[in-house]
Amino acid sequence: MKKSLLWRLLAVLLVFGLFAAACGDDDDDGAAAGDDAADDTGDDEPAELTEVALQLQWVPQSQFAGYFAAVELGFYEDVGLDVTVIEGGVDIVPATVLDSGGADFAISWVPRGLVPREEGLNITNIAQVFQRSGTLQVSFADSGINSVDDLEGKNVGNWGFGNEFELFAGLVSAGLDPTGDVTLVQQDFNMTALINGDIDAAQAMIYNEYAQLLETINPDTGELFQPEDLTIIDWNDVGTAMLNDAIWADADRLEDDADYRATAVAFVEASLKGWAHCRDNPQECTDIVVGVGTPFGGPAHQAWMMNEVNALIWPSPGGVGVMDDALYAQTVDIATSQGILASAPDDGAFRTDIAEEAVANLEAQGIDVTGTGFTKGVVEIAEGGE
Repeated sequence: MKKSLLWRLLAVLLVFGLFAAACGDDDDDGAAAGDDAADDTGDDEPAELTEVALQLQWVPQSQFAGYFAAVELGFYEDVGLDVTVIEGGVDIVPATVLDSGGADFAISWVPRGLVPREEGLNITNIAQVFQRSGTLQVSFADSGINSVDDLEGKNVGNWGFGNEFELFAGLVSAGLDPTGDVTLVQQDFNMTALINGDIDAAQAMIYNEYAQLLETINPDTGELFQPEDLTIIDWNDVGTAMLNDAIWADADRLEDDADYRATAVAFVEASLKGWAHCRDNPQECTDIVVGVGTPFGGPAHQAWMMNEVNALIWPSPGGVGVMDDALYAQTVDIATSQGILASAPDDGAFRTDIAEEAVANLEAQGIDVTGTGFTKGVVEIAEGGE
């Protein structure tokens, strides 16, 4: 009896052990499947991000707020990208950096991309972010300069480095020879020469140097300069405005590398999402740029810039980033008629398929991609932009 009972107990324990082992195997199998599922969903081990380098045309400032916002708010990560932003400078040509492989994408004005392209760099505009030009020629109201005609015989400042195209086209449109009817003066990226009387008209971006002037004390009054103290020539009004900031990509890679094209769509999508966010949350984006650090102006200056840059992008009736054919044609007409380009670019100079795909993705997320109801805000000017 004792042996029989003992064997029965051992049998029960053996069965129980086998059952427990089986349950353990099931649990392990379930855990393994869960791990696989976690890998598939990226919950435990997110998919590796694709590294992307973006070359800016200029130093960090609110001109590029949409890209900094996309980094800070995780929009690039959301589409699988790890984006590094490379600041620009006077001696940096984004098209050259892009073509040489120093960056995957670049921000450049359209003429400053088309000229290197004509010289042999195979790059292409994949998203026309700015819909309008922000370039002005600024004078003091008592200078007698109220139109392009009035620049004749004057000392006219410009930055060079490809920033002078609109000025030259504007002069020619008024029947003036840029090399003889005006005295061209190489200008720093500030308004000091105008304030000191060294030049009669200064080149300025409405979102930067124009604000610098308004942030400066007028020595005659002891107060800040006011808009009524100034006259501006807006190349949009003259009809010689040329398209500014666009996203450029390597044309060869787009044709030969499907992964690069997919990355381009993701990059444009997240970038445009950043710009839409800055339209709706300008102060947050201003704070992001200030946090990044910029050599030009303090928080008030960057807030002004954010407001004016938004007005150059929005509204975008055809969808943000999608090229407006009429504005592109105007840019090319001016560039060719003034000898900036030897001939009109071929069809590969820009493409809309990437921006259109990105815009469709954003629309599916419920994001406003046209900004039809956008109105520019009012930003308080502060001395020194602080």
